[in-house]
Amino acid sequence: MLSSIRNRLILIALLAAGSVWSLLPRDVSVRRLGADGRMRDSVERRTPLKRGLDLQGGIRLALEIDQSKGVVPDPEDALGRALEIIRQRINEFGVSEPSVQQVGDNRIVVELAGETDPARAKSVVQRSAFLEFRITDMQGQFRDAIPRIDAVLRRAGVAGPAAAGAVSAVSQLLQADTAQPAEDSTQVDSLDLNTPGVLSGLLYQGSVEGEYLVPEERYLFVDSLIHLPDVQREVPRGLELFWGAEARSQGATSYRPLYAVDRRAIITGDQLSDASATIDQLTQGAIVIFQLTRAGGRRFGRETGQHVNDNMAIILDGRVQGTPPVIQQQINRRGQIELGNANLQQARDLALILRAGALPAPLVIVEERTVGPNLGHDSITQGTRAIVVGAILVVLIVVGYYRFAGLLAVGALGMYALFTFGGLALFEFTLTLPGLAGFVLSVGMAVDANVLIFERIREELAQNKTPRGAVDAGFEHAMPAIIDSNITTVMTALFLFQFGTGPVRGFALTLITGIVASFITAVFVTRTFFLIWLQRRSLEKEFAL
Repeated sequence: MLSSIRNRLILIALLAAGSVWSLLPRDVSVRRLGADGRMRDSVERRTPLKRGLDLQGGIRLALEIDQSKGVVPDPEDALGRALEIIRQRINEFGVSEPSVQQVGDNRIVVELAGETDPARAKSVVQRSAFLEFRITDMQGQFRDAIPRIDAVLRRAGVAGPAAAGAVSAVSQLLQADTAQPAEDSTQVDSLDLNTPGVLSGLLYQGSVEGEYLVPEERYLFVDSLIHLPDVQREVPRGLELFWGAEARSQGATSYRPLYAVDRRAIITGDQLSDASATIDQLTQGAIVIFQLTRAGGRRFGRETGQHVNDNMAIILDGRVQGTPPVIQQQINRRGQIELGNANLQQARDLALILRAGALPAPLVIVEERTVGPNLGHDSITQGTRAIVVGAILVVLIVVGYYRFAGLLAVGALGMYALFTFGGLALFEFTLTLPGLAGFVLSVGMAVDANVLIFERIREELAQNKTPRGAVDAGFEHAMPAIIDSNITTVMTALFLFQFGTGPVRGFALTLITGIVASFITAVFVTRTFFLIWLQRRSLEKEFAL
């Protein structure tokens, strides 16, 4: 018997040591972008058992596919691909324990525990990040089409810039040859520099070919003009119009750049393999350095080699980023995107979005919830108070009713709590309020197992069996009931884990871990304690009522 007890104690000690080890904070090596834009390895101290959104605060977003921006052919496939892309983005977001999961057939739920910037979170999750490189209108085709567009607008009854309250200035883009009649003389009026047309009076020639500046206060007005169907028909084939990502100040006036670019993209973000953010040493502005795949690099090199000295617009989500640079030489796999007034954090977010790829369909946020850290602190306080009060009541009732045997059960319950939290930490579980509820429920299961065993031991002692015989028979006869109750509860928890989401899965996982730990402590640890006591004295008086 002594060797058996010794082996039991060694196994219990190993389980306890493993649980303590899994709960200890540890140093983790993390590679992140430094303030100078370079990747650096740093060491962070992390606790394996993390707190969830409801315990430390954070952000919860629910997203669905936005069908209003166009019909998505296969919503189910698009949602699945969007889920993986968002998960990849969030994993690089810097949150210690993000949760990204699909709920139902049409919704993605993102939970960022500890995050305090909702705007940044929404930007990273929702942004489509479709990247294109296009050559600007180097031949001036759009400039030549402006007189025809003015004629179309005049016939449509659209007021000119002076009547519309626009800045009354003649566009620098008007050249002498723009006054020449077009092929269809019925649709084109000659331009008089003293009386500019509707559109020409709102456009100024930019610093590069294909760039036009619009006074910021007339930006929305011009945008409505260029999207008119009649105006779109006058835009030369092979060209598209895109606005700049941000306004540009010149003196006391703010302008919004408009770009005419080739309809065909020389390359898109699909061929991008890596992206990182840094600070340009010359301009001190934030930039994103990108690298293309081999196939993308070959195509990019071929296209840029054919357009040396041309301007190339970098278009992200339908907005031109910065002033289109001049292609000075052939560019192969490596390039950079200048972000103007953006800060380094915005450049980092853009880089991680580009690395993750573009969303297959636009997403709209249908639910947004921000949980403050104070609410999380209150939840922890109340949850801890509930556990402590419940534990004290359990100890008083069990010890008061079963006396010394109750003390043994309390010792086993202490080991049970250690095993449970150690197991959760081993799987890097995120503790939430439903998880705490699952733990409390499993405490009840552990107490119930001890009650079954103690009552069977009492019955065996009432039949005048020896203490050792009563203990052995009590554990043996109580075992079927304990196994049945634990198995049925575990099966129910497995169904909750399989078909539930978020908090329900956390509740189920905690309950399963707690039941396994309670079974081990009830049938193994408690029995070991009884065997040790039996080596010293009889239990007959201890169980006498």
